[in-house]
This record gives sequence, C-alpha cells and structure tokens, in this order.
Amino acid sequence: MGLEPLLDVGELAAYLGVPVSTVYDWRTRGLGPRAYRFGKHLKFAVSDVRVWIEGQREPGPPPPAGGR
Repeated sequence: MGLEPLLDVGELAAYLGVPVSTVYDWRTRGLGPRAYRFGKHLKFAVSDVRVWIEGQREPGPPPPAGGR
C-alpha cells in the first residue's frame, strides 16, 4: 500500500531529543506537529513532523548594513 511511516509519542520525543512530557505539553498548547489518534494512541506522520520542524527554524541573520 505504500503508507508513510508513523511515529508514536516516544519515537517522536527520542527523534527530537526532548522528553515525552514535552511532546504532550506541546499538544495541549497547540504547538506540536499534527497527529492522528487511533483510540488512545497518537501517531505522527513523518511528513507532518518534517513540515513542523521546518516551521521551527529561526530566520537567518539580517543582511549587512549598506545594502550589499
């Protein structure tokens, strides 16, 4: 079928290097990546995680003064 991989909360936390409690905190505050719910289980699509990660990137440094 070619379904995309899904991560559970523990796998997502390990991948991002944050505690599982942080992932749950992000969810309650509406800050984390989108998830699917299967009963009591949360699963995160790898593509959604990638999009969310890109959205967390800080802007680059400002251009040098003088416009060049």
